[in-house]
Amino acid sequence: MSDYMFMLENHLTAAQNRVLAEVRKAALDANVNVFLTGGAVRDMLGGFPIRDLDFTVEGNAVKLAKTVADALGAEILETDANRKTVELLSPEGVTFEIGMARTERYTKTAGKPHVTPATIQEDLQRRDLTINALALSLNRGSRGLLLDPTNGMGDLDRKELRNTGNYVFYDSPVRLLRLGRFRTRLNFTIAEKTELHYRNAREAEIEKFITKEELLQELRQAALEPNVSELLQTWDEEKLLRLVSPALTGAALNLGSFTKLQKFRQSLPFGIDMVTDEPALFFSILTEKLTPKDRAHIAELDSANSASWLKLGARAAKLEKDISVATLHRPSKIYGVLSKAPGEQILYLEVHSQHRVVQDRIRNYLQKYLPAAQEITDQQVIEAGYTAGTPKLEKAKAEMISKRLDARPPKKPDAEAEAEAEIA
Repeated sequence: MSDYMFMLENHLTAAQNRVLAEVRKAALDANVNVFLTGGAVRDMLGGFPIRDLDFTVEGNAVKLAKTVADALGAEILETDANRKTVELLSPEGVTFEIGMARTERYTKTAGKPHVTPATIQEDLQRRDLTINALALSLNRGSRGLLLDPTNGMGDLDRKELRNTGNYVFYDSPVRLLRLGRFRTRLNFTIAEKTELHYRNAREAEIEKFITKEELLQELRQAALEPNVSELLQTWDEEKLLRLVSPALTGAALNLGSFTKLQKFRQSLPFGIDMVTDEPALFFSILTEKLTPKDRAHIAELDSANSASWLKLGARAAKLEKDISVATLHRPSKIYGVLSKAPGEQILYLEVHSQHRVVQDRIRNYLQKYLPAAQEITDQQVIEAGYTAGTPKLEKAKAEMISKRLDARPPKKPDAEAEAEAEIA
């Protein structure tokens, strides 16, 4: 195994490693070359958390994606018939894409590209930024070989964002937004020529060619950013948030709530498992200081999902009432209520609730009770004599969690007693 494969497997979660293994197996069985590409390789080499997995296939990517979906029981979220890419979601919540190695030729700004199959080297060279034009071979004869035709590794070392060609912003104007997102997330500088190309594109006002679908997708990506308040401020300064709504500026941008949420997230233990509809939380906070008319305009942009965030405040208010009752004083009781609540409602209350008892119980749940509960595994319960996958196991596990949460910590001897013991 190469050093890069060792590095990769240690960066991935168990669920991501299962996806990687299944994609590689399917490609070997189909006798096609497959590579891990783009953001996953960039984040591995840069020491950043790996969010999504992107695989590029020198061959029939759609057919391979269907094979992988069947093997994993994954859901196919979206298929791009022109680019021959398929976005999938594994049962364990891993988002990944399988796409054809390709070239894209644009005849006009933001036009539909003419797509042709290509080699992996050609595919990497048509991408937006050099740090995204990296690939790791998963093939039998070259497993772990790093491909870097545009010197993305050098730009990673320099912490610099550099575009791969002169027309990347004209070909796909949504990259204007993406450049700000990568700069904010990675805290990289923008190369001088890339800055010049960006400014030329802005003078030509090509941001007007960004489609509603591309804009919505970029906003949903912004919802996952760890420093979203800084990103929104960057877009606001560049006057790019006007694409969403002219009202999203100044005090109406609500950066204070995003900053509060960001600081709270940073206080949480690493690796806690809480299912959260991040876009719903993002859009709810983003729009809460807008007028009903301006909020309705953004809801129309996100019409397929807007109900989830338009009603978030009301649903969170009901949860607030449930967790503020005086009888909910034992840790196991608080855990019982909050463990069944959607993550976006819990985090919404942490930002908005004015009740000290509600904030304390949420913080105790996320910082103490949930991590303690997740230490009790199904295997421990099985070793106690219960059969996997049965209601009895789930009941026994719940009882073990309650017992651990409600157990009083051992009383520590006071300083005076310790001093007397030392003297003795």
